[in-house]
Amino acid sequence: MAKLKNIIRQLSQEDFEKIYQILMDSNAEKSAYLLKFMHQQQFSDEKIMQELDVNPNAYYTLRSRLNQKIEEYLLSQIESPRTDLLRKVANINEIIFTKKRTIAITTLKKLEKELINYDLSYELTQVYKALRKLSLHSEESFNYSQAYNKNVAYMLSVDKVEGMLTEYFKKYGNFLFSDNDYDREELSLTNQEIIKICKAYPESHRLYIYQSCVGIFHRLFVEPEGEMMPDDEIEPIEDIFNKMERIFGTYTMDASYFHLNVLLDFLRLEYYNHYRLYRKAEKYFDEVNDTSERLLTSYNAYTYPSRFLLTKLERHNRMGTSDSLYAENEAIFADFEPDPQDVAQYTIYMCYRALSCYHVKRYDQAAKWINQLLDTVSLKKYPYVYLEVKLLLSIQYCLMRESDLLAQLINSIQRQIRQLGKETCIHVVMMVKILKASMQSSRSDKEGKIRALLDKLRKTSYQGFSVTTYVKADDDFVARLSA
Repeated sequence: MAKLKNIIRQLSQEDFEKIYQILMDSNAEKSAYLLKFMHQQQFSDEKIMQELDVNPNAYYTLRSRLNQKIEEYLLSQIESPRTDLLRKVANINEIIFTKKRTIAITTLKKLEKELINYDLSYELTQVYKALRKLSLHSEESFNYSQAYNKNVAYMLSVDKVEGMLTEYFKKYGNFLFSDNDYDREELSLTNQEIIKICKAYPESHRLYIYQSCVGIFHRLFVEPEGEMMPDDEIEPIEDIFNKMERIFGTYTMDASYFHLNVLLDFLRLEYYNHYRLYRKAEKYFDEVNDTSERLLTSYNAYTYPSRFLLTKLERHNRMGTSDSLYAENEAIFADFEPDPQDVAQYTIYMCYRALSCYHVKRYDQAAKWINQLLDTVSLKKYPYVYLEVKLLLSIQYCLMRESDLLAQLINSIQRQIRQLGKETCIHVVMMVKILKASMQSSRSDKEGKIRALLDKLRKTSYQGFSVTTYVKADDDFVARLSA
């Protein structure tokens, strides 16, 4: 929210008027008035809601749509000169055949500088190839050949790193759900290979950004103690943030960087949350939350977006505001379609939606989300996650007092426990005992029994991914089970 206000305040009068008119012409009057109120800086959020006659959820939707419209406008301003530049590259042969040699070389050298600024490596190869032809009988021909070869190698390196970036986050989902050392080693090797390639091109700001996307995430969620390298080679994460911000600020006409700005806020949020610097994390939460649908839809090749959903659950549990998730989701994810082929992220999203329902006591809806998950994807590859998801569903059946469904599911869970080994999932065993105690309505000491079992549950630990940890074992949970 703070960033939206800052962007609006920094708009030129001309840009403000154009965006305002675009909104009015598209019958988005309330978004136009919201833009106007924020630009004038006269009203608080509460006052704006009164003026627009909207509730908090509708206000959130308006903010999100306005942010999207402003981004579309600003991106169009970036694309205009970029499109013109690409058109010039497409017309290189026209320049060669219709212009005098001196003019053609001068034009191409000017184009070279512009392309370097945009870091458009493929287009640069076309320029160097043309310059080599025009300088065939001069000493410059060798230099242009070298520049061509060097740029082809760089282009292939960028392409390779982009592919490794995508593969890293694809593998991370498997690591998150399996938590095995082989997967961890694969991620570490991929990260080290990216570092090695990027060191070969220390002047490349694009490779630095890509390396940072992986490197920061890796240090937070895969190898929290840092890479296996001397301490003086590890760049402090906050220094990386500052450098990324400078790069984005320097290359404002780069469309990729325009979008990757979202990642900078996301990584900062995760960094401060990881080290429990919650006050600093709050500075970035609203910005990431406002763009969370886009983050989950379009950024899987650059990070692991569903990590934000887990952070969000942790935050609301910590702040005691989990009951606000349900209504907010209706605004944020109204048009979102999760990809069931991405099993890990799909599972996290569906469990997040189920937990949001659980917090407002809509247990039937929570069960529906989980059953949809189990009907859509197979979790047999991840037996412990499969166990956790079934346990989450059991909690809903217990609270719905669906004794037959609960009994069937608990039997399934217990069979799986015997296969995996009781000692590897003690917390699940304890939770099953708690659910059974909850269903024994004849017991006069039900609450006391549940509290005693919860005390034992708190003393157990589990290192892998556990969705049921987002169900707080507090007095409210005891009251729900004891009812």
